[in-house]
Amino acid sequence: MAVLTAAPARESRTARLRRRINDNLMAYAFMAAGIACFAFFSWYPLVKGVILSFQQDNFVIPPYWVGLENYRTLFDDPLFWTAWKNTLYFTVLALVFGYVLPFFLAVLLNEFRHFSGFFRVLVYLPVMLPPIVSVLLWRYFYDPGNGLFNTVLHGVGLPGSQWTQSSRTAMISLVLVSTWANLGGATLMYLAALQGIPGDLYEAAELDGAGIWQRLRHVTFPQMRFIMLVLLLLQIIATMQVFIEPFALTGTSSPDTITVMVLIYRYAFTVNNDFGLAAAMSVLLFVVLGAFSALYLRLTRSGD
Repeated sequence: MAVLTAAPARESRTARLRRRINDNLMAYAFMAAGIACFAFFSWYPLVKGVILSFQQDNFVIPPYWVGLENYRTLFDDPLFWTAWKNTLYFTVLALVFGYVLPFFLAVLLNEFRHFSGFFRVLVYLPVMLPPIVSVLLWRYFYDPGNGLFNTVLHGVGLPGSQWTQSSRTAMISLVLVSTWANLGGATLMYLAALQGIPGDLYEAAELDGAGIWQRLRHVTFPQMRFIMLVLLLLQIIATMQVFIEPFALTGTSSPDTITVMVLIYRYAFTVNNDFGLAAAMSVLLFVVLGAFSALYLRLTRSGD
């Protein structure tokens, strides 16, 4: 008797499972398509790049296994250390300009009561330009002959400058381009966080006689601590992958502005034509950025 009642029960569970699968078949199809796209365009190149970093491959002869030789070659190359030094220098300068300036600009925009929308669009406008367009615009500004900046300097009786050709000003010139192009995004994020701070806190601080700097110190900074830390990590991750600015303004051979991404391009497509060496450099950059990304995910998870 127990056997006779168990079979219909199993059939009922099977029918419910089949019906549930049929109801969600379209969702499973979309999910499978997304997984396939990630596997083909993200996971496969990642795995292939790691494998390639242990191979010798210049697209002329078939690739062959060399083990850790590519990494030894990297550590013996003086440009490897120069690229990392320049990348870290660029990151520090970008944080000085591109991390602090958007915050104070957001504080200023938050105080506007009239034409606030116009000023927000004006600040965000450079972000809407393609990066290469922004770089080419600044390339005209930096032109040592008839560039805008030297024209202005000559107009007021000052000597011109070799903006991107001089070792003293080349990296700062690149940072200014990057800061101008990405200023709007960080500013609007700060502005959104500022507008999320309860106004009662500022009113209480004003009643206690707090000035603007005291309100920033005791109200604004504590309330925005999380978003400021997240933006700091995001900017470090982004600036350590800088490529367009040094590539378009100074090329791949300038030791003053060569960065990790530019050196990867140099290994793969210009001097060495060695994709295994470029892949090894990419893996090292991936490890460094992976550590910052893990820290970012941990912070956002704890913030939630």
